[in-house]
Formats: sequence, structure tokens, C-alpha cells
Amino acid sequence: MTDRKKQAMLLGLGLDNRDGHKRITRGDDFYLVGGSEETHEKMVETTIRFHEKLDRKGKVLADLSREEFRDLMQEAAGK
Repeated sequence: MTDRKKQAMLLGLGLDNRDGHKRITRGDDFYLVGGSEETHEKMVETTIRFHEKLDRKGKVLADLSREEFRDLMQEAAGK
């Protein structure tokens, strides 16, 4: 068995850009690309809320199960 550290990356992709502006926001474990100004801002806000919830749980993205990820993301997105 290897001692490789488990890694994870959150990728957000906005497909509704019509103004030609290239929007990219990145962090240690996320990369948000594209979208209209409104869509990109929503992705950024959701990612911030998601990471705040993750911090309160004392976890990092790679620690989450699929179910935990889904639940936290839905909460962060306000759904």
C-alpha cells in the first residue's frame, strides 16, 4: 500500500458567457471558469459558502464522501 495523500479538486464551469470576457477564479482546491458575470459570481459565492461549511466541519474537500459533498454543496447553493 502506498502513502499517497488523497486529493480532490472542485471544478465549476459556466457556459452562458456571451460577452467574450474570460472569467477565471482559482484557489488551492477549486477552479471556476467561464460564465456570465452573474453566473461566475454565483459560482464564487457558492464556493465560498461551501468552504466555510467545510471549515466548520474541520474537513478538507478530499475528506468528503460523495453524499457529504452533495449535501454541503446543496446547502451552500441554497437548495
